Amino acid sequence: MNFAEHLMSLRRQRGWSQEELGNQVGVTRQTVSKWEMGQSTPELEKLVELARLFNMSIDRLVGLEGAEERGGGFTYQQTRAEMRSLGVYYEYISPVKVFGLPLVHIRLGFGPRLAKGIVAIGNCAVGVVAVGGCSLGLVSLGGLTLGLLLAFGGLSLGLVALGGMAVGGFAVGGCAIGQWLAIGGGAFSNYLAIGGGAWSTGLAIGGSAYGHVAIGTNEAKGAFPYLQGYGHHIEDVWHVVKTEFPHMWDWVRGVIQWALN
Repeated sequence: MNFAEHLMSLRRQRGWSQEELGNQVGVTRQTVSKWEMGQSTPELEKLVELARLFNMSIDRLVGLEGAEERGGGFTYQQTRAEMRSLGVYYEYISPVKVFGLPLVHIRLGFGPRLAKGIVAIGNCAVGVVAVGGCSLGLVSLGGLTLGLLLAFGGLSLGLVALGGMAVGGFAVGGCAIGQWLAIGGGAFSNYLAIGGGAWSTGLAIGGSAYGHVAIGTNEAKGAFPYLQGYGHHIEDVWHVVKTEFPHMWDWVRGVIQWALN
């Protein structure tokens, strides 16, 4: 079996379309089609990628099964050495697929290498659970993260975001911007902001607090300002908070008491 026939057979065994195979090795569907029709052959870098993808030596991939026994072909270890020279230090693709994506895809090394899977781990990662320098998923962890549910990273955006700079429905970070809750050195929120500097159209608690209800240790400005050291009683302040914001979380009472004391 020549290379073109072998490639087509391997692709079909895994249930991949030409486009899906092309995406895995970084080429177009048209390029894969030309390989399978024998109109062109992959360059060395793509041969190494294909050998890695199908977990076999280059000799076996191109149809020289006996070359390894004669000592004239690339071994699997040599293939891995080629992969390292091209910037890929480790890659694992789970044979189990969900909605056409590998259950687990790990791709680590130098260069813009993207991991795509239900669980994706890599320099850049896209998945339901994504971990990487740049990551996108329902749950994302990394330097730069975008998570539909949870994001944790240096710069994070998500429904729940935690990081040096966090933006989300609920945000915790050095600088936190949240729709309902923001906690950080600088905190900005429509509902509740807690931080060294806290700004909120609702309740603000912090060193310097600016909000409809503002509770500060150094400065407080708003319709209902309460400053530490002025003898405000927690029950009175909490009554105002619950009157203005009936659905305010009960645990906030403890934070207010700490700020007033």
